[in-house]
Amino acid sequence: MSTTWWSRLSKQQEEEQDDRASESQLSEKDQKIQKQPNDDDLNPGELTFEEDTAGGMGRYLGVTSCTLLIVGRIIGTGIFSTPSSILSGVGSVGASLMLWVLGFVLSFCGLFIWLEFGTMFPRSGGEKVYLEAVYRKPKYLATVVFAANAIFLGFTASGCIVFASNILVAAGQPVGRWTERGIALGVIFFVTLLHGLAPRTGVLIMNSLSMFKIVILVFVVVTGWVVLSGKTRVADPHYNFRDAFAGSSTSSNDYATATFKVLNAYAGWSNVNYVMNNVRNPVRTLKIAGPLGLGICAVLYLLANVAYFSAATKAEIDKSGVTVAALFFGNVFGSVAERALSVFIALSALGNVITVTFAASRVNQELAKEGIPLPFGNKFWASNWPTGKSPLPGLIIHLIPSVIVIIAPPPNIVYPFILDVEGYPQQIINFFIVIGLFYLRWKKPDAVRPFKVWWPLAVFFLAAAAFLLIAPFLKPANGVGDTPPLPYYLYASSTSTYTRVPYSHSSFVL
Repeated sequence: MSTTWWSRLSKQQEEEQDDRASESQLSEKDQKIQKQPNDDDLNPGELTFEEDTAGGMGRYLGVTSCTLLIVGRIIGTGIFSTPSSILSGVGSVGASLMLWVLGFVLSFCGLFIWLEFGTMFPRSGGEKVYLEAVYRKPKYLATVVFAANAIFLGFTASGCIVFASNILVAAGQPVGRWTERGIALGVIFFVTLLHGLAPRTGVLIMNSLSMFKIVILVFVVVTGWVVLSGKTRVADPHYNFRDAFAGSSTSSNDYATATFKVLNAYAGWSNVNYVMNNVRNPVRTLKIAGPLGLGICAVLYLLANVAYFSAATKAEIDKSGVTVAALFFGNVFGSVAERALSVFIALSALGNVITVTFAASRVNQELAKEGIPLPFGNKFWASNWPTGKSPLPGLIIHLIPSVIVIIAPPPNIVYPFILDVEGYPQQIINFFIVIGLFYLRWKKPDAVRPFKVWWPLAVFFLAAAAFLLIAPFLKPANGVGDTPPLPYYLYASSTSTYTRVPYSHSSFVL
């Protein structure tokens, strides 16, 4: 996979960005990290640091934008839509709340691991960069395996589906099969063109919607406190908290599948790692924005779940599907408020799609830079065509699987199936990332690490990833899982096939 053409292109783009030189400079500390004597030994991929970070709009994302990038990615569809599915899976309010706490703990463990890697290798690409730094033989194996996951399973479909269903509810229209899918397709095409043709406007909208989502969740939390005080129309706000663990499932599969959904709701704490080429003072910014963004979301998530359980019975929440937050406001304020909240949830989902797509396109661009064979040549897919500031070709790579996933699955199980398919392959990546962390600690003990994760946290994260890889193959308590008529093991077995893709030095074959 030759990268000579990218070296020439990078030099040309660097010359065109002289007017933004001061904005694109690394801090002195970041420069020192890149000049360590063992850099050549640890350099991931085929590109030098300078070649990899060239192009685009330069380093324009600060601590605030990066924090909102994480918040905007985490708060999207999960906290408003999946509590009912999680409750249905594990069988009790108490077990459901415990899984949200577990998801918070696992996410912080993962964040600290990614902080160590991100501060060692402050360049775009996230897991792609870290896998390449660790698994160097056979050559290109890590790149190709990650590409299979990023390109074929890197879709943004769940947010589009939730946007469509909530907009239809707000408009008082039936949620028809192709009406919902048509709106979802319109969302993903709009976001692709927004980031590809008007990147600065895209970032502005992304940050604005992130702030909006924080406000909405705070409102849900405060409303929950009022409900618990007994001063609303809810007759018994403490009903779900009496004997909270009654009816809990005893199936490992049920808990693993529900945990995937919880982790999907928390997904996004590593979002800045994917766009490090656009971050000012990347090491300092990552160390601040990561914990701050995840911390904000974790507190709001836990309190929002308490609010949901205070305003509706277990049976009502279990039957609410993807409109659990609308049910919450309907019980508290009436049907008018339920429709209004549907609009808010739709906007939150849109913000999530915008944030995910922003990061995913940069990952696809990094893969093209490394020489992953793609139609029409890598030079096109690795470029910032047509504006010179944003990777529209990388956005198109992200668009294609998103369209397929929106259209293909049966409509009644499309949302839970998407959550399962998105969650399993990430656990495979997580497992090998943590193994790589320990390998580098052993082989390169003197490498510069501006941040070091406490090793027991890494061991806990590794054990959880291993459990989540095995448990989906165990038969669930109801025998069918939560996506019938599809087999309960389908999402695990199908995504495992993608990550075991065969490869050669010159071709990429599925």
